[in-house]
Amino acid sequence: MRGIAGTTLKATAAVGAVGAACVAYAALVEVRWFTLRKVTVPVLDEGAAPLKVLHLSDLHLMPTQAKKIGWVNDLAALEPDLIVNTGDNLSHQDSVPPLLRALGDLLDLPGVFVFGSNDYWKPHFKNPAKYLLPANKQRHKPHGPDLPFEEMRRAFTDAGWADLNNAKTSLKVNGLRLDFAGTDDPHIKRDRYGVIAGEVDPSADLSIGVTHAPYQRVLNAFVDDGYPLVLAGHTHGGQLAVPFYGALVTNCDLDASRVKGLSTWGSSGRQAALHVSAGLGTSPYAPVRFACRPEATLLTLVPRVSALSWPISSHAPAHVS
Repeated sequence: MRGIAGTTLKATAAVGAVGAACVAYAALVEVRWFTLRKVTVPVLDEGAAPLKVLHLSDLHLMPTQAKKIGWVNDLAALEPDLIVNTGDNLSHQDSVPPLLRALGDLLDLPGVFVFGSNDYWKPHFKNPAKYLLPANKQRHKPHGPDLPFEEMRRAFTDAGWADLNNAKTSLKVNGLRLDFAGTDDPHIKRDRYGVIAGEVDPSADLSIGVTHAPYQRVLNAFVDDGYPLVLAGHTHGGQLAVPFYGALVTNCDLDASRVKGLSTWGSSGRQAALHVSAGLGTSPYAPVRFACRPEATLLTLVPRVSALSWPISSHAPAHVS
């Protein structure tokens, strides 16, 4: 009996040690192990030159996060043609100046943006089990916004970026006319798709839908209106994933198979390329990532080819040269 008890005690200690090591890795290593994902998306007309789109999302920036600020600042070396920011930039009332430092030369490029809930409200401590609830059963605080989102909005628009919160715009980028439509954050029910509803203009070289949280009602609306490409964030890629299995939750009604990266979304007989960014940050109250590195994505848009050829994706080194 003593032998069995001793073996059980050793096994329990070993499991505890493994668990502690995983927590330490998630909190001290992976959460700061930024990576650049590269994805090729065939959505342009035949003969069009490739277009490089840098998709940024979910920085959840704290003023003290110097490594993240420097890493994002280095992304300008990629020389993207367009920046798409899908929200949740802030985690602190003093985060706007360091956010602008992080974006740096990227603000000189054409860009569009939408907001997420953590552009309006500071993160608060929550029971982690809440994220296992269906999205429609999660409650949100009714108080007014307490983050400087208007200061951030002014900085973005003063730099020339287009505000797509329940709005449309057109940009000329590398000789292409790009039409955009976007919604404010569906996760906190600030989306008003009716304001932007309507079939895409076939005279545009490309039409892109942009939202923070990829809820099905918004994705379906974009696809029904003919948008061939939709960009979103919010999910953190599940944030805590099971190796060789994937994410357990998406924090919205999107299925876990599309929690990050490039996939297709269909509605009413139409399909669109959907890219969901796993984002670069976390809530300061849950600063861990496991099997889901923080990321930015460089989307290279190219002429359409056989659907069998996509998605094509790869990961580049964590540091941009």
